[in-house]
Amino acid sequence: MAEIRLDNVRKTFGKVVATRDVSLSIHDREFMVLLGPSGCGKTTLLRGIAGLDAIDAGRIFIGGQDVTDLPPRRRRIAMVFQSYAVFPHLTVFENIAFGLRMQHVADADLKKRVQSAAELLQIADLLQRYPAQVSGGQRQRVAVARAIAVQAEVLLMDEPLSNLDALLRLEMRAELKRLLKELNATVVYVTHDQVEALSLGDRIAVMKDGSILQCDTPLNVYDYPASDFVGGFIGNPPMNFLAGRVVTNGSGVRVQAGSVEFDPPAHLGPALRQETEAGIWLGIRAENIQASPAQADGALHGSVLVVEPLGSHNLLTVQVGNERVKVNTHADAVFQPGQSIWLRLAVDKIRWMRRDTGQALP
Repeated sequence: MAEIRLDNVRKTFGKVVATRDVSLSIHDREFMVLLGPSGCGKTTLLRGIAGLDAIDAGRIFIGGQDVTDLPPRRRRIAMVFQSYAVFPHLTVFENIAFGLRMQHVADADLKKRVQSAAELLQIADLLQRYPAQVSGGQRQRVAVARAIAVQAEVLLMDEPLSNLDALLRLEMRAELKRLLKELNATVVYVTHDQVEALSLGDRIAVMKDGSILQCDTPLNVYDYPASDFVGGFIGNPPMNFLAGRVVTNGSGVRVQAGSVEFDPPAHLGPALRQETEAGIWLGIRAENIQASPAQADGALHGSVLVVEPLGSHNLLTVQVGNERVKVNTHADAVFQPGQSIWLRLAVDKIRWMRRDTGQALP
């Protein structure tokens, strides 16, 4: 078993708090992604799990064992760094074998495990070359092969694809997903790329300012963000937010945005009644907005600012009152900058959030 548990992990650098009493449970053989912008504390948390940085407070458990004070070599982990960290003076074979030699693995077993890892990463024909003689993508595969060759129970990966070009990153992402499913290891993967997070992770922990804002499955993080920050960080384009105000109507509650009133789910009525002064955000994804050049009841009026043809669809930027809204349309839909447009929101896809705190309503 290689479950990981973090209990109130805190790490500071001088006056800067990198992680703020973070608690997180990662299941055995789970692929957990730590996602967030630069400086949010995700790499610090990963290095704390690895033992590369001593934490200031809290405890870290791997497989039920308290490893807080253990050195990295005794934590049964392997790590892939953002910079590859391959040794330029060693062949690909020796790079992959490095961790095994540190463990004093017998030569016969060492060769077998290096060959197996190289074949899994499709670099078996490169074993006698040096890092300078292979491409960046191949060097990244060497780093991954070195990590999996030691057969650690926990695999830590710190933005391993960020130095690759877009096409190679797409290719490697698919290979990594296939590979890591075969390994049956517990994986903690750090990235700032939300596409990587959504496509790879079993769960995603979204971080900001040293704290975890939401930890859930990729689908739930995308469809049910816990805050406006999560909704605005996840998705391409990110979630739109329209300012609304609560309108009480007898015993019912409605939310007005622009000239349109929306009926929120009935169970949100009590919570919405408390938001009459601060107002509310209506969060909606670009694909959940229907655009029409013809005026329609219950639709928001706007003006097209930008049309971006993206092949499979067009992405429109529309000015609606004081807000700019991103809308996906069919590739054959014809809109021009400056054109009037009416937007109909899928009410069941709206996420209702407090405007003062940004938190989603329960």
